[in-house]
Amino acid sequence: MHEGFAEISRLATAGTPFLFIVSYDKSEVVVRPLDEIAPLRVAIRESGIGNREPDEVAPRFPLPISHFEKHPVPFERYKKAFDRVIEEIRAGNTYLLNLTFSTPIDLPLSLEEVFDLANAPYKLLWPGKFVCFTPEPFVKITADGTISTYPMKGTIDASIPDAEAKILANEKEMAEHVMVVDLLRNDLGIVGKEVRVKKFRYIDKIVTSDKTLLQVSSKIEAKLSPDWPRRLGEILDLMLPAGSITGTPKRKTCEIIESIETHERGFFTGVFGVFNGYSLQSAVMIRFIEQTSEGLVYKSGGGITIDSDAEAEYQEMIDKVYLPI
Repeated sequence: MHEGFAEISRLATAGTPFLFIVSYDKSEVVVRPLDEIAPLRVAIRESGIGNREPDEVAPRFPLPISHFEKHPVPFERYKKAFDRVIEEIRAGNTYLLNLTFSTPIDLPLSLEEVFDLANAPYKLLWPGKFVCFTPEPFVKITADGTISTYPMKGTIDASIPDAEAKILANEKEMAEHVMVVDLLRNDLGIVGKEVRVKKFRYIDKIVTSDKTLLQVSSKIEAKLSPDWPRRLGEILDLMLPAGSITGTPKRKTCEIIESIETHERGFFTGVFGVFNGYSLQSAVMIRFIEQTSEGLVYKSGGGITIDSDAEAEYQEMIDKVYLPI
């Protein structure tokens, strides 16, 4: 276990508020007390958490979306990786795998400006490195030890006629969502008890710079032991990487991802969160722009099952390259 998880448990036991950031493969775990996180910036909308004073908030201005250009990998390159995933599924090595790629983008905004403009419930800025503005919670833990997770699986363009009915009736999307819910039920069962699905397949609306998307989510919860702050680092370590961005079975699927994907995920699809002294909120780092030596890249992807269509999955990967406004 990375020493950062032990630090998470130490600070939580002491009741010290802190920010934590964990990379996809858990090789990097950053833990900082909230009063020492600069120059990192974090914002969690529903809790009011944010390390910028109200009078410092930058004024909103029209997003120059005409200059936001995507340069996705060619379909042929995507299809090659997609076909390898299907081969693994047919061999019984995985049933659901989240396949991701990096898309170079042209964007006349700094990472700091994207952070200020992005209308998302969870935001994180690491200056010079990346900005994340994600709609997907990872886990929430209340003071009484109730732990909840909210997997998101299934996306559709809201402008499609009867979009909500179509996404909820889509058999492939239903199968994918059920597998992720089952996986996360199992993950919660490892760290807690009394696991139950509180809400199954409800719709979230996400407004982007060029369209509105509908996203299908569920809510699962369990009960932790009263001493959960002392075990918090262990709890997070046991649950990571997040099932919604890996697949099932998790361990074997992660091995396949490592062999098929053509980029390093790094902090993309990792998690970040804030412990405020008595409860915790965290998010999965999707909707992610990274600064590289060759410019900005936007990392995105989607879940692949035996019923997936390569062209549809390729388009979904591109649709997820957006700026929330």
